[in-house]
Amino acid sequence: MARKERHVSLTPASQALRAAGVAYTEHVYDYVEHGGTAESARQLGVDEHAVVKTLVMQNERAEPLVVLMHGDAKVSTKNLARAIGAKSVEPCQPEVAQRHSGYLVGGTSPFGMRKAMPVYVQTSVLDLPQILINGGRRGYLLGLSPTVLTAVLGATAVDCAISA
Repeated sequence: MARKERHVSLTPASQALRAAGVAYTEHVYDYVEHGGTAESARQLGVDEHAVVKTLVMQNERAEPLVVLMHGDAKVSTKNLARAIGAKSVEPCQPEVAQRHSGYLVGGTSPFGMRKAMPVYVQTSVLDLPQILINGGRRGYLLGLSPTVLTAVLGATAVDCAISA
């Protein structure tokens, strides 16, 4: 049976992409608490490697930053810190991440964030033909070209992935 399309109202992320003239597709799924990218990939019938998660982290001075990583990989905080010239990097607590980004954890998009932060993207994400990335709401992904990450966000490519 064909999946019924659901209407999704604009989010700060989709508004930012529209304002930048970026073409994207919308992909809605049933959000599952702690389901992560594995659950969204399963529901949408896509490879989890192409689902990009948005992680809000901080350096040793508690300065926030964003890391974009394959859904089926983890961030080596040691390699990330080395790549960006920080002493250390760690994930922000959910309430801190929400305060910086303006999004609920599980619905964080790198587009339309409340606060401007440096954005880093795993190098191999940029090699994909198409990615799905959070659209600013739980259960809502946007399909777009990974070149948008560098063109619109000014993301810096880093190599910090480790197998999940």
